[in-house]
Amino acid sequence: MINGTYKRYLKNSWSNSWPIILIMFFEFLIGITDVYIAGKISKEIQASIGFVSQLYFMLIVIGNAFTMGVVSISSKLYTGNRDEFYRMVYTAIVSIFIISIILTIIAINGNNKIINLINAPIQIKPYILEFLKIYSYMIFFHYILIVTNGVLRSSKRIKRSLFTMFIVFIVNVGTNIFYVFYTPIGYKGIVLSTLTAVSIGFLLNIFFIWKDIFTIKEFRYDLFKKAISIGWPSGVVQIGWQLASVVIFMMLSSLPENPTVYLAAFTNGIRIESIIFLPSFAFSMANAVIVGNLMGEKRFEDAYKNSLFTSILGCGIISIVTVLVVFNAEKVTSFLSKDPVVVRESSRYLYISAISEPFMAIGTILIGALNGAGDTKQTMIRILSSLWGVRIPLALILAFLFGFGAYGIWWAMTISIIIQALLIYKRHNSRRWIRDDY
Repeated sequence: MINGTYKRYLKNSWSNSWPIILIMFFEFLIGITDVYIAGKISKEIQASIGFVSQLYFMLIVIGNAFTMGVVSISSKLYTGNRDEFYRMVYTAIVSIFIISIILTIIAINGNNKIINLINAPIQIKPYILEFLKIYSYMIFFHYILIVTNGVLRSSKRIKRSLFTMFIVFIVNVGTNIFYVFYTPIGYKGIVLSTLTAVSIGFLLNIFFIWKDIFTIKEFRYDLFKKAISIGWPSGVVQIGWQLASVVIFMMLSSLPENPTVYLAAFTNGIRIESIIFLPSFAFSMANAVIVGNLMGEKRFEDAYKNSLFTSILGCGIISIVTVLVVFNAEKVTSFLSKDPVVVRESSRYLYISAISEPFMAIGTILIGALNGAGDTKQTMIRILSSLWGVRIPLALILAFLFGFGAYGIWWAMTISIIIQALLIYKRHNSRRWIRDDY
């Protein structure tokens, strides 16, 4: 029988998590549609989509990092000081508006330099460049969409964010099919559809928080500075993570046999794996808001226990999803690719990565709790240590020194996730992240 305290934790965890799970599911369907349509065209287009997705994530890292700081602060202020919350919203929107314009200009003028730096197979470089040019125009709209979604999450209006992302999903999938198969735009429509959908999502969210932005029109430099202070370690983590992903893609590109096959297999594998990832990241984002709101109310012990409860709940759900994916790996991968070799290698990737998924769940969800408390520097140290101290060196050793090829890379990724989860759990259990500040 569940006692009253744990019923409250369950209600708090689930009410914050289920809308984010749906949001992540919509984002997964968008990504899977991109890969599916690309696979219908050619494996070169499919590999290009995987490569450019990693590059684009690096372009939006500042927006994601800044949002981390905004959510950490505003979730505490929303339950602790509403006027300060409105000042935070105004400060966040003005800041991200300026930042996104600057970065859009830089990206548009830097595409060729980026392409020259990466070690992609020569046959897919032209496609990557074309996709990247379109993505560059999306930065402005995407940055503001990300921050406004963060504001809605932190102020207990996650269902409005859910509505926005549902519309983004419908528009993205619909225009993807229309642009690619029914207009002369062709394969470029895969990314043009994302630009269309994100622009509409941007407009919806601005409408939802319009009153919040202008309730107290006061730019607060101290709040901006605090958001940067909390957010920059998250930005470094995302850069480190995406660079590590690019390095993995480059390792696969450098394999002596069938590099394009393994690139396509990895692209398919991580798309399918996002079925498993999406509940983890949803619970992680929910945990950040839960911890922030509870700390804003000075309920520090509840913040610790509720965040741990959320991680256990999420781990149970993710373990079930992992089993379902593993038992249907070949069926799912064959949906994304018509190439039997790509299907086989995608399935093998999923079999190996499945071992780490429960650890990934616990670690990722507890990272959300630490980030919600503003303990981003400590999470940065632990994540980057597991990435660059374990994953990349071990992948090089197993893949090239020992000759295990792509399978060595898959195993290195799995081992690093397990180590990362153990490091994060130890930090959370220490309770040194509980502080009485914003």
